[in-house]
Amino acid sequence: MIILITGSSHTGKTLLSQKLIEKYHYPSMSLDHLKMGLIRSGLTNLTPNDDSKMTDLLWPIVKEMIKTAIENDQNMIIEGCYIPYDWKTYFTPEYLEHIKFICLVMSSNYIEEHFSDIKKYASVIENRVTDDYCKKEILLRDNRICLEMCKKYGCDYILIDGKYKIDINLNINEKVRNL
Repeated sequence: MIILITGSSHTGKTLLSQKLIEKYHYPSMSLDHLKMGLIRSGLTNLTPNDDSKMTDLLWPIVKEMIKTAIENDQNMIIEGCYIPYDWKTYFTPEYLEHIKFICLVMSSNYIEEHFSDIKKYASVIENRVTDDYCKKEILLRDNRICLEMCKKYGCDYILIDGKYKIDINLNINEKVRNL
């Protein structure tokens, strides 16, 4: 099973990934780590601030990694914000049955009421060197767009509203893959 975890910044993608790793013992890949590896190695001229262009660079690589993992009957968790909302169009039905997609979205109400908590827990899994770019207005905008895109493309999403609680019992189907 391939588990894709996406969502806007600060929604808890890395935390959810870590909990799933601990529960299912699947290997994982952070798209932020892949991004920084390509940037630091000089294999791209993009910078950490070029988020809008990063999906176009990373997705062709990641989608082929997903196909390879499925063909080899391997499990994997891939988390990051560089997964396009039309991700399903890149796979045949035979591949799609082995992919679980989760998009984390915070409601406007949640952001308004819990912004200080969002900032407080920003480094709970990974150490953010700086979190100055995290502004309430940006989170409100990005999560609104994320929800709109999930609805437009029929993506599964978890709406974080009220209390932050995500069920990690994904009912992962452990069936034999014959492609």
